[in-house]
Amino acid sequence: MQIVRELDYTPNLVAQRLSTGKTLAIAVIVPFFTTPSVTERLNGVVSTLAKSEYDLVIHNIEEPEQRADCFRVIPRRDRVDGVLVISISPTDEEVPLLAEASVPIVLIDTHHPALSMLNQIFVDDVAGGRVVAEYLIGLGHTRIGFIGDQANNPFNFTSSRDRALGYRQALEAAGIPYRAEYYAENPYGRREARESAKRMLALPERPTAIFAASDVQAVGVLEAARELGLRVPQDLSVVGYDDVEIAEILGLTTMRQMLFESGQRGVELLLETLENPETEPVYEVLPTELVVRETTGPPSC
Repeated sequence: MQIVRELDYTPNLVAQRLSTGKTLAIAVIVPFFTTPSVTERLNGVVSTLAKSEYDLVIHNIEEPEQRADCFRVIPRRDRVDGVLVISISPTDEEVPLLAEASVPIVLIDTHHPALSMLNQIFVDDVAGGRVVAEYLIGLGHTRIGFIGDQANNPFNFTSSRDRALGYRQALEAAGIPYRAEYYAENPYGRREARESAKRMLALPERPTAIFAASDVQAVGVLEAARELGLRVPQDLSVVGYDDVEIAEILGLTTMRQMLFESGQRGVELLLETLENPETEPVYEVLPTELVVRETTGPPSC
């Protein structure tokens, strides 16, 4: 110990961990981690993992090429003990990379039918989109717009596409014709949603309600309404999706999903699998809840 002090020796924790066959590290593969909904899921991951012995390594994906590299390289036993994949839907080509990984993997806010051997936690976005549209129809709206993400995107994001499908199902069930001019797809973002909303609201027969695929995009719709001098909800009802903090601040009607809780649950399932690898995989659909606030009401025209 005297020599240790004299040499100011510090043990190599990585080497110590590898000597036990564990890295004591968990990787999370996540897209655009500054996005409000993703940040809230990460908060759930961090808060739960902090109570364990594991360190967290975040791999932020902002380019399509990065996802393939992560799926190929990260899930290896010499790098991490387990992996959380958030909001990135695996393509059919990527399925073998995850199915044959040497460490346990949990999918959060995404799923794939060919990955039944993995724990999967997600929201039924088709049902969520249908509930939002049914609520607006119940208020008396028949001219309902939808603004969401690009359905065909290099990241294979599916939530907006599924919410749009639910929206169209509700219109069809109510006998309301789908109108292409009331539908817009953009790269995700507030500004892009604002411009689409302005074009939609400038139509000779404008929509009386707009359903945005996220709260961030709903903020863009509210900005467009303000710029055009439209009152919310008297002239235009607006609904978002997620129920992030800005929704409560703005009094936005939105579909709440369990963002923080999904991160918590993902870590719990991963830790259970690490403790007992023979645990049966869980396929869990988290509930959603429509939160009605000040941005919706019956149409005035």
